[in-house]
Amino acid sequence: MNLLDISTLGELKQNNYQSKSVKEELRDNLIRNIKNNIDSFEGVIGYENSVIPQVERAILSNHNINLLGLRGQAKTMIARKMIYLLDEYIPVVKGSEINDDPLKPLSRFAIEKIEQEGNNTPIEWLHRTERFSEKLATPDVSVADLIGDIDPIKAANLKLSYADDRVIHFGMIPRANRCIFVINELPDLQARIQVALFNILQEGDLQIRGFKFRFPMDIQFVFTANPEDYTNRGSIVTPLKDRIGSQILTHYPKSVEIARQITQQEVNLTENQNKIFVPEIAQLLLEQISFEARQSEYIDTKSGVSARLSISAYENLVSTAERRSMINDEDDTQIRLSDFNGILPSLTGKVELLYEGEQEGAEFVAQQLIDNAIKTLYNTYFPEIKKLEKKDEKKSYDDIINWFVNNRSIEILDDSPDNLYKEELLKVYPLRVFVKNHISIENEKDLFFMMELVLWALTIHKKLSKNRFEQGNEFQDLFGDFLGGL
Repeated sequence: MNLLDISTLGELKQNNYQSKSVKEELRDNLIRNIKNNIDSFEGVIGYENSVIPQVERAILSNHNINLLGLRGQAKTMIARKMIYLLDEYIPVVKGSEINDDPLKPLSRFAIEKIEQEGNNTPIEWLHRTERFSEKLATPDVSVADLIGDIDPIKAANLKLSYADDRVIHFGMIPRANRCIFVINELPDLQARIQVALFNILQEGDLQIRGFKFRFPMDIQFVFTANPEDYTNRGSIVTPLKDRIGSQILTHYPKSVEIARQITQQEVNLTENQNKIFVPEIAQLLLEQISFEARQSEYIDTKSGVSARLSISAYENLVSTAERRSMINDEDDTQIRLSDFNGILPSLTGKVELLYEGEQEGAEFVAQQLIDNAIKTLYNTYFPEIKKLEKKDEKKSYDDIINWFVNNRSIEILDDSPDNLYKEELLKVYPLRVFVKNHISIENEKDLFFMMELVLWALTIHKKLSKNRFEQGNEFQDLFGDFLGGL
């Protein structure tokens, strides 16, 4: 018989339905997934051998969980994925505020309903997607918000004394009975509010005002928090920490490739933007910027550099190319290295600067991050440019520099059509030869990005000069400006 066809308590008993706690559901379904080699946290990338095994061990141990990590480390995403470890449907007493189990009623409403109607008590089925509650902790959150309080309006309407438990208004936690309840940014809760969670976590019972009753809650708690040495807003009180079964440390992607996969999964592009060609090296360069930011002397690393930086920057990067294609009425275009000037707004708003960074300015810091990422990627694909080189030593890039000495300069305009952009780069014939001598190029669109990458790297290493003007960039011999003024 289909469970959803069961509509009364009597029918539920006839079908020998067995109630399980929410932690038992999570545990049983996780065991099934592990045995059948099913990924319980599909879409959470980079945690396969670190965070996810710890989360699974916590679930197997029936623990409440605290996910501790910097911003943009998929803490909330992990909590939301736990929904799919719940049973698809559970029965509840129809009309219950706290999802009463028909076989184990808790509230006065459900108990009286079953006493009056017995096996004819109507039930309804709650889908697992409705069994997830989430609260962002803010300093103004009260005990009444989370747990409950006496409702004077209800007392007046029902003409009841405040001593009658029917005047209670349940807060978010009791309404999340038999559900997963997430509190984000736990340290932001005032200490006295955290104290109110002690009994619920340890004994599983609920206490509202002065009412003398035990009200065992069936809840899987998941907390998220930033490390205490980072947040200036508060901390988790020690007795509350003691009552949370497992504290799990999250982390940023450990490689550029993993970061790239995360960005590709999370980025939100339109159908038209998906047609824009983004070279793989451009994707890796974008991710490298985040890695450079996490090591920058100008950025507060304790505050973290969120994965959202790369996602927003990728969207800005593609939009820069899309805007150019609309200006030039081109149906097919590609990402250029010069398009990275368009991601500066994504970078400046996503990092917390130290005093030195504030002195230099957000835009300077963002541009330096791009330059550092270019240097790192250049050294991956091409011979490293040494700071100290022998005077008469032949360098692999000498022909490129000599071309600029003899031909002065080229201009790469931000909004130039693709054909003019390519023509300008192809003028520097040794540049094309240099790229093809060092890497295998299968797609011509990759070739032009690589050519531009080499030019930028040579300017960063002070082998060429790059002048930024309103419409674009001019590349020339390092002494071009000086000689031009003679």
